[in-house]
Amino acid sequence: MEEIVFAHKSFFLILLVFIPMIGWYVWRQREKQASIQISTTNYFNKASRTYKHYLIHVPFVLRLITITMLVIILARPQSENSWENSTTKGIDIVIALDISSSMIAEDFKPNRIEAAKDVAIQFINGRPTDRIGLVIFAAESFTQCPLTTDHAVLINLFKDIKSGMVEDGTAIGLGLATAINRLKESNAISKTIILLTDGVNNTGEIAPLTAAEIAKTFGIRVYTIGIGTMGTAPYPVQTPFGVQYQSMPVEIDEVLLRQIAQMTNGKYYRATGNQKLHEIYGEIDKLEKSKIEVKKYSKKQEKFLIFAVLAAISLLLEILLKNTVLKNIP
Repeated sequence: MEEIVFAHKSFFLILLVFIPMIGWYVWRQREKQASIQISTTNYFNKASRTYKHYLIHVPFVLRLITITMLVIILARPQSENSWENSTTKGIDIVIALDISSSMIAEDFKPNRIEAAKDVAIQFINGRPTDRIGLVIFAAESFTQCPLTTDHAVLINLFKDIKSGMVEDGTAIGLGLATAINRLKESNAISKTIILLTDGVNNTGEIAPLTAAEIAKTFGIRVYTIGIGTMGTAPYPVQTPFGVQYQSMPVEIDEVLLRQIAQMTNGKYYRATGNQKLHEIYGEIDKLEKSKIEVKKYSKKQEKFLIFAVLAAISLLLEILLKNTVLKNIP
């Protein structure tokens, strides 16, 4: 069960009112006089007791329960707000994903960007102790998710990615620089960028090799992946007659991607299909692990609802009993 704490414990002093309440109730029960006086009650003592005899004190008990629940609500029950520091093995990884318009080519199933997302999500699920971040780029670049061990949030952000989120183009250097910016303050022994693109650098203020030099300076290893079949790939084009496919040449600057990987002690891969992309991520998954510190935070939540429901139920039961089976007739 989740641990409950109370924000205003002083309200529990109200429960001291139970002492005079119980004393008054006991005294009143003893002092009650019968409305009809008879010479003897011996014959009544021999009679069997009905269920009403056993229920006579239930309304008073229900009233005490109602008051107790209300006092608990006033004391503000909450889930505990706590930090937990722990050390775990892992590696800091940033995935830099190209989302330019060419990534909707369908030489991968269902297309390049969806295949890249599916394989990356499987990769994330296989590394539960790692801090992983996400950068997306086209003509511009931005951080979709900073380094985190909350992989559920990361995966949800991955699922929201689609081509067209930023201005079209391929700024490999800018995407790499943004990923470096997320890792430069990391204290992990192993810092890695997985950069996936299907094109040639054609825009951006930062040259790819300049970004690679910066990565090398910070001790960041870059694994580059060129995604696309050899030759041409079917590309969907919207026409007045619906979506039609054109064969577009696959242009990947493999020389540049190989240079980036070599400069940073990484490795270049060419993914020509879904299975090959799986194998590439499987090889990267064998990276060394380092120890990182994880800080977990439990969010404070109000927990008064169950006590409010119990107070309402006990109050309604008291009213129901007093006005039905235990009703007094003057």
